[in-house]
Amino acid sequence: MSRRVNPSTGRRSRRLNTFLWVGALTVITIALIYFEQTAILYILATLGVTALLGVVAVADLRGTDSVATDPLPVDDAAAIGSGLQGTLTGAANSSRTARQKASRK
Repeated sequence: MSRRVNPSTGRRSRRLNTFLWVGALTVITIALIYFEQTAILYILATLGVTALLGVVAVADLRGTDSVATDPLPVDDAAAIGSGLQGTLTGAANSSRTARQKASRK
């Protein structure tokens, strides 16, 4: 017999843990600044940036290939704002004009 687990309780405890970590690191940083331990702060900052770069380096980027191959949507916001003829209407009008000229011949 399994018991129902409320998904919001797990989220709350993770959020609480995150706030506790942020609070602890804030207290440690302020204490190191107060006691003028800049060498330790420098080392911790360097290790933190190195860890962040490591996380970014091993991040899962498989989903980006499909996004890169998708065609970009046509955006005529600049044409609408400036009153110029947009690419959508310009392409439609030029093909219509070409058809009209071809039918007159």
